[in-house]
Amino acid sequence: MTAGRGRRTGRLGYLVVVVLLAAIFGVGRLYDSPRGETGGWMAGQRLEPRFATVNGRNVRYVRAGSGEGPAVVLVHGFASSLYTWKDVLPALAPGHDVIALDLPGFGGSDAPADLSFTEYVPVVMGLLDQLGVDKAVLVGNSMGGAVAIAAAADHPERVRGLVLIDASAYRMGDPSQRPWPIRVAGNPAISAVLDQLPIRRLLVRAALRQVFHDDELVTPDRLDEYAVPVQRPGVPAAVRSLLASRSIEPDFVERRLPQVKAPTLILWGREDAWLPVADADRLATAWPRSRKVVLDSCGHMPQEERPADVIAALLAFLAELPER
Repeated sequence: MTAGRGRRTGRLGYLVVVVLLAAIFGVGRLYDSPRGETGGWMAGQRLEPRFATVNGRNVRYVRAGSGEGPAVVLVHGFASSLYTWKDVLPALAPGHDVIALDLPGFGGSDAPADLSFTEYVPVVMGLLDQLGVDKAVLVGNSMGGAVAIAAAADHPERVRGLVLIDASAYRMGDPSQRPWPIRVAGNPAISAVLDQLPIRRLLVRAALRQVFHDDELVTPDRLDEYAVPVQRPGVPAAVRSLLASRSIEPDFVERRLPQVKAPTLILWGREDAWLPVADADRLATAWPRSRKVVLDSCGHMPQEERPADVIAALLAFLAELPER
């Protein structure tokens, strides 16, 4: 196929998507409104959302535990938020200083139009500076795992340990490797249509049904927690900017892998439809001293689908780390 024909085929494919989106406009209008209040889980755990200005970004975070134990920082993935750690937070809090944040562009943090992936490590490190945390264990899921890897490589003196949960280590830059909901969000033409059609909730639901092995976990409450933040003004533009920045350096994370020296736990869902378990094998090969745990009947977000198993693995890993 010639390059010109390939481009025409690609444009035709996107046009078909736009037409389909328009066709379901009527359904979307009925379906796109939230079903209830979000954030109630924080009140139930007596967590108070706080905000800090880090490198010019207003960043939302929560902090659990006594503040005196070893620090653990939880970093969510793409289109997610600190909500994804709701089951993990209360289990880690006894004996640990647990911090979960919303990366800029997501959750309750700022959504700047010029968002870049390269600002995430400085944001995480800057937040720790403001909170007086010198050294921490970084726990990251999906894109959050990529952030954790980069932080451990760039700031080894500040990372006691690394926990990677279905981490996006090898598929950062090539748009063709992205799941279709992310490709749609990153395409300016299609995303512009989405800005006009109230169907983002439908797309979020489709994405959640991909990342969970068990579709029954895609409940109305969980859907609200994911859909409401991405419907905030400014988020679509921030997401497009983020995805464009990630395609500039496809090996941004991969080339940092040899620089990571921290003890590492690799956790993966065997049925991950977005990042195959082969990526976990590659990471384990890159770090011979790492530990790998693969969870059966589990998709892309084990911390939500198999929280008890994730908590057990995390607590065992944390207990074995050397003193600060």
